[in-house]
Amino acid sequence: MENHNLADILKGCRRKERAAQKELYRQFYGYAMSVSLRYCDNEDEAIEVANDAFLKVFLNIQRYDADLPFKPWFRRILINTAINHIKKKQKLKISTLMDTEYNIPDTEEILARLGFQELMALVRSLSTAYRTVFNLYVLDGFTHEEISQELGISVGTSKSNLSKARERLRQLIIQQMQQ
Repeated sequence: MENHNLADILKGCRRKERAAQKELYRQFYGYAMSVSLRYCDNEDEAIEVANDAFLKVFLNIQRYDADLPFKPWFRRILINTAINHIKKKQKLKISTLMDTEYNIPDTEEILARLGFQELMALVRSLSTAYRTVFNLYVLDGFTHEEISQELGISVGTSKSNLSKARERLRQLIIQQMQQ
């Protein structure tokens, strides 16, 4: 299977060929983990979400339109699986805290001093509710309306959680920069 292109692999998956499924898993596992890690508290949860998403792909591959790119379809399955995982794990708790302005260094200075892995670690340290809304809005391009539908929260709660997530990230970045 290694020499086959994605279209051939997907055709094999439609025929429930184990070798094709294995190759699809091999080719997209890293991508699945990168998406899952943004939503999960730890690597074990991310592995569970990624594996659940692959299972959904294999069970629902007939629904995939081969005329469209595979990666966005898979990404949507990953995100929905992560959201469902979060919903099962806990109910989202919303608090109404006052927003506070913080004086932080400019973006270029932050990026120069903090690497990508450090920034993602800070994002992962957010509460599940804040991290989920932040990821959906900032990293995955969802609108507040889409987020409210996916998570079963109001648009206002989505906006509030995003604001609070950004605020918390500012605080964490300030702490990181002062060390």
